[in-house]
Amino acid sequence: MIKMEIPPAMKIVLWLSLYSSGLAVIIFFLLFVLLRKRFNRARKRHREAVDTPTVAFFHPYCNAGGGGERVLWCAIRAMQTKFPDIKYVVYTGDIESSPEEILQKAYKRFNIKVEGEVNFVYLHRRPWVEASRWPHFTMIGQSIGSMWLAIEALDSIVPDLCIDTMGYAFALSLFNHLGGCKTACYVHYPTITPDMLQYVSNKHRGSLKAIVKLRYYRFFAYLYAKAGATCDLVMANSSWTQDRLDQVWKRPLDTHRVYPPCEVSELLAIPRSPDLDNKQDEFRILSVAQFRPEKDHPMQLRSLYALRELLYGNDAWDKVKLVFAGSCRHEEDHMRVQDLMNLAKHLALDDYVEFKINLSHEDLMDEFKKAKVGLHAMWNEHFGIGE
Repeated sequence: MIKMEIPPAMKIVLWLSLYSSGLAVIIFFLLFVLLRKRFNRARKRHREAVDTPTVAFFHPYCNAGGGGERVLWCAIRAMQTKFPDIKYVVYTGDIESSPEEILQKAYKRFNIKVEGEVNFVYLHRRPWVEASRWPHFTMIGQSIGSMWLAIEALDSIVPDLCIDTMGYAFALSLFNHLGGCKTACYVHYPTITPDMLQYVSNKHRGSLKAIVKLRYYRFFAYLYAKAGATCDLVMANSSWTQDRLDQVWKRPLDTHRVYPPCEVSELLAIPRSPDLDNKQDEFRILSVAQFRPEKDHPMQLRSLYALRELLYGNDAWDKVKLVFAGSCRHEEDHMRVQDLMNLAKHLALDDYVEFKINLSHEDLMDEFKKAKVGLHAMWNEHFGIGE
């Protein structure tokens, strides 16, 4: 047997690696114990000060005005109706908006009036969950950011029950482990799905990039499953989402399908307009979605460009108008709208496109009345409320 002598320099490197790894584990464990004790004391103080259970909703973008926010306000209103004596809290990062402004926007945007008291806890670390903060390893980065945000939330109020309505499974795991809270989640779109893994595999088949990215995705899927396992109650917004959650979290018996609230009575009451019967009518195509990357508004503009090519020389083209109606959450979304305007101008479509940003409920209903066609372009849409 040949004995290999390890060079002294290599021994030092190995020893330092083991030492630093062990030290990191010890520091992490001590930090976990200290934070758990701290939040346990905070929870006891909160229970002594408040003689009723506290239910908190973790929704950092509660003032965004999208379909997820409609679900949030409907959930709060429903719970207040059934359990009026419970204290309700919303963790939000909308530090520029007062509680009155947030509730007024919910009423104006969704026609949802929250009658009971809602307490708001303002979080200042929300930029840590935005994709722009993590240009590389975005999913893991945003998950770490959500945990940092959860610690700030727990520093303010430790609730009896925390409900995540935005998909921050890693944050919810801290509420469970550090805060000792019961937890529930309403999942609109899983952070990672088998479809994503398949897409990467097909796109870069056999390449080194595919191997590295697939391992990264699988590692993240493993961590995501561990985080999901800490949740006491899991709700999915559709059969599509439930199926993906079952594959990733592997909790089919604990996952319940709860369709989001879709108010369609006003839409059904809209009278059906006749076909184009005079030269003054516009053929309005309505696209309702938040201005987010996954909604693929650029594809819709390119589709309009293709339509123009098909109708070239036809008077019908002059009647076409594509209307983008959606909400903007922050400056990044407003920049995305500006990019879309620039693309429309580049394609010489700017006279045939309108942008309606953060419409009121009444104005949105008016757009539905005038539209002839609805357009949606998101790949693997889970459940588009479209309002």
